[in-house]
Amino acid sequence: MQSFERALRDAGIEKCNLVTVSSIFPPGCKIISRSKGLKKLLPGSITFCVLSRCCSNEPKRLISASIGCAIPDDKSMYGYISEHHHFGWNEKQTGDYAEDLAASMLASTLGIEFNIDESWDKKEEIFKISGKIVRTLNSTQSTIIKNKNYTTVLAAAVFVF
Repeated sequence: MQSFERALRDAGIEKCNLVTVSSIFPPGCKIISRSKGLKKLLPGSITFCVLSRCCSNEPKRLISASIGCAIPDDKSMYGYISEHHHFGWNEKQTGDYAEDLAASMLASTLGIEFNIDESWDKKEEIFKISGKIVRTLNSTQSTIIKNKNYTTVLAAAVFVF
């Protein structure tokens, strides 16, 4: 629990009562910078987020946590946010996977045909060419455990109003 609390502090969201929600990026929602978002958070406030975390105390273990996001071109439509954590994958691998998850969920909602078994690079190209998905991104953290102390990595999409 202590390593999770430290990870929340590093993220700047330890002062909030976090409520995890599922995977919908609301219509008209805007992505703002971390610094701008943190200024809007009030201590003790109920704060909705999509949260991914991974922890271990196994020395030399590679851990990662990621949030992927896919935003539709049509701003009146909702998008998707995915969360994924992994043991043994680096930031790029975990981030690409989380981004792929979100984009695949959105693509299936929009009726874009694709082969689920294709690589992320090939699917990303199909999604972009369709013109229906305007942006995909991810936020990912990873680390290699240095000693036997518990370590937590986390990635979060935090909703501010």
